[in-house]
Amino acid sequence: MTDHHTRRTGFWRENSLTLVFGIAFLVVLGFQAVSGHAEFNEEMTVEGLQPLSFGEYLTSSDFAVDVTENWQSEFLQFSLYIFGTVYLVQRGSPESKKVHQAGVESEREQRMGDHARSDSPRWAGTKDWRQSLYARSLGLVMGTLFVLSWLAQSITGTAAYNDQRLRQLEEPVSWAGYVATPDFWNRTLQNWQSELLAVAAMVVLSIYLRQRGSPESKPVGAAHTTTGIEG
Repeated sequence: MTDHHTRRTGFWRENSLTLVFGIAFLVVLGFQAVSGHAEFNEEMTVEGLQPLSFGEYLTSSDFAVDVTENWQSEFLQFSLYIFGTVYLVQRGSPESKKVHQAGVESEREQRMGDHARSDSPRWAGTKDWRQSLYARSLGLVMGTLFVLSWLAQSITGTAAYNDQRLRQLEEPVSWAGYVATPDFWNRTLQNWQSELLAVAAMVVLSIYLRQRGSPESKPVGAAHTTTGIEG
C-alpha cells in the first residue's frame, strides 16, 4: 500500500508541470467552447437563423478556426524562439545562452558522437543522418506543428468565411482567395504580434526582475549582467 501510494504520488509530483497545464488547457478549451457556442447562437438569432446545438457547434468551422488560429501563433512563437536562440543572445537574460556560446556549439558541448554519454539518447551517439535529424528534432517538430496548425486555420477559416458570405447571399471564395483576404491576415497577425511581444518582454524583464525558485528566472542574488543561468 505504501509503495503503491509512493509511486502514485511520485508520478504526479514528477509530472506535475505537464499535468497541471494539460488539465488547465482542457478546462479553458471547454469554457471557450461554451462561451463561443453562446456567442455564435446569439449572432444566428439576430440574423433570424436556426441556432446550433452544442455538438454541432463543436464540429463547426467557426469553433475550429477560433481554436487553430491561437494554436498556430503559439507554435510559431516557440519555433522562432528555438531557432532564434541558437544564434541570437541577450546579455543578462536567463532566456539566452551565454554571449560567447552563440551558434550550434561543438559536439563536446552538445554531448554528441564520440562525446555522447551512457545516458545520452541513442541517436545522439551516432554519426549519420540520425544524429543530424535528432539534433534538430525539436525545432523541426515545432515548425511542422506551426505549419499544420496554420494550414488548419486557413482551411477552417475559409469554411467559416464562406458560411458568413452565404448567409449574406454572397459568392463563396476559394482557399487561395481567403488567404489573400484582410480577414485572414487580421486574424493571423493579431496573434503573431502578441506572441512576439510576450517573448521580447520575457527576455528583457528577466534581466532585472526575479522569481525565486523558477527556472525562468535567474537566482535572486544574481547580477543583472549574468547571462544564461537559471534559478
